[in-house]
Amino acid sequence: MKIRKNDTVLVLAGKDRGKKGKVRFAYPKSERLLVEGVNFIKKHARPTGQARQAGIIEREAPIHVSSVMLLCSRCNRPTRVGFLKLEDGHRVRICRSCKEVID
Repeated sequence: MKIRKNDTVLVLAGKDRGKKGKVRFAYPKSERLLVEGVNFIKKHARPTGQARQAGIIEREAPIHVSSVMLLCSRCNRPTRVGFLKLEDGHRVRICRSCKEVID
C-alpha cells in the first residue's frame, strides 16, 4: 500500500469528497485507512459496565485506499506515488509531479 500512517490525504470519492485529513491507522490487508475527520458513522451502543457510554455514538470508520490521494508536502497538490531505489539500496516514495522524496 502506497499510503502510510501520518500521511496527509485528500478524499476523492464519497460523502466527504474534497476534505483533507491525516491518516491515523492503515489496514493493509483490507486496503483501508482511518482518516481523521472523515467518514463519520453513528453507532448505537448499550451501556456495558462503568466506562461505556450508552446511546448514539459518532465515530470515524475506515475508508478504502482508492478513495483518497496523497497530498505532496512540497507542491501541495494531490499526487500519485512512485518508488525510487537510492544508491544505498533503500526504496523511497516519490511524488510523481515534482519528483520530491516523500519519506
